[in-house]
Amino acid sequence: MAIESVTRNKHLLWRAGFGAGINQYEALTNKSADTLLDNLLKEETFTYINYDTADIETQTLDYMNDKSPAEKRKEIQKINRLQNEELNLNFLYKMVTGTEQLREKMAFFWHGHFASRVQNPKFNRQILNVIRKNALGNFRELLFEVSKAPAMLGFLNNQQNKKDHPNENFAREVMELFTMGRGNYTEKDIREGARAFTGWGYDKEGNFQERKKLHDEGIKTFLNKTGNFTGDNVLDIILEQKATARFITAKVYRFFVNENEDKAIIDRLSNNFYKSGYDIKKLMIEIFSSSWFYESKNIGNRIKSPIELMAGIMRTLPMNIQNPENLIVYQKLLGQMLLYPPNVAGWPNGKSWIDSSTLMLRLQIPQIWSGLRPLEYRPRPDDDIDMGMKSRENTLNKAFKNPNITIDWERVEKVFNGKNPAEYLIQNSKSLDLDSVKNFSDKSIKMNVINLMSTPEYQLM
Repeated sequence: MAIESVTRNKHLLWRAGFGAGINQYEALTNKSADTLLDNLLKEETFTYINYDTADIETQTLDYMNDKSPAEKRKEIQKINRLQNEELNLNFLYKMVTGTEQLREKMAFFWHGHFASRVQNPKFNRQILNVIRKNALGNFRELLFEVSKAPAMLGFLNNQQNKKDHPNENFAREVMELFTMGRGNYTEKDIREGARAFTGWGYDKEGNFQERKKLHDEGIKTFLNKTGNFTGDNVLDIILEQKATARFITAKVYRFFVNENEDKAIIDRLSNNFYKSGYDIKKLMIEIFSSSWFYESKNIGNRIKSPIELMAGIMRTLPMNIQNPENLIVYQKLLGQMLLYPPNVAGWPNGKSWIDSSTLMLRLQIPQIWSGLRPLEYRPRPDDDIDMGMKSRENTLNKAFKNPNITIDWERVEKVFNGKNPAEYLIQNSKSLDLDSVKNFSDKSIKMNVINLMSTPEYQLM
């Protein structure tokens, strides 16, 4: 099959997933993009992401009776950190090994769109699985479930939103970041929306509660409608706005197609999205099956986020990781740690991923993971991420010099034997000097693959 078809297939697998897996490289040459898309759309029985570390309530904490409050707090922080790390890695492994690549890629998108950052691992687990379960479903259901998740309600202070003392944070972000975008509502809409959300909260176990005694029963005027609105009413009114479909579609387009918007295409997509009743899967099928999606201007134009970069390398290079917690540090170093977006706006994209320190590490990861060089970077201190475990910083720095990764190079050699690895690993090779890649070291497939993954061109998808 022509190189052009390989390029199209690579493009689809990178945008609708995390790149070709080691067992998919043959499919790049002998399957059509339509066939690959059909495979990406196949759904399996949904499996939840969990952690194995026992919850604090089920652990025997008698050994803590003699400890001071500070020591007990530190122990609880440790358990929370371990559980959050497990969730993080289990989500990453779903991206790497999961057969439902499109579901996990959409979940990754929604994880950045509905951004929350809390320390409670039970709440993190719940919202993560809500996002994954609804990733390709209906946006209305996704919005409602996320809006009632304790992680989101806690992160945006709606637990403190009570009649006579409304907290506007949740209502503002729901409109600005999750649905309509700026310019489509007023400050009065925020105030009235906040009144409608009064009483929305959760109990200790993380069960959603509508606390009637804390709800403002008064008449509210929201987006030119008047009534005794509840939070559910407000979300439904928001979904009635075509601006919501336009805002979501434009963000999907920038993430999956091109950061430079095509107004005509987005208008058409958003109209269809609105008419479908916010059917996410239909929207994605329309994008991935359109001829314009495969135009050269849309291929190799996006800088991989750190998670996309890591997951892509892991899918291509079959590896055994003895100390998987290493991968948390790489996320932290590169600036994208799952479960820990920088703020409610989520992670920025594009050139924001690249600065002098992150670019050097990104280019060196294939060599570090192959055991050819040590990790020589320090994670930036972040007490929120470290859960107060400041003393771990030096330990981390020593422990992660050696990534303890074993790669099955024999399998990689078999897959790329007789092929030009650049055609399969690089999306846009116009600026790539293949002679310098080949002459960099020995002529083995192993070194060719490592060197190709260490180029600036591999950073693009």
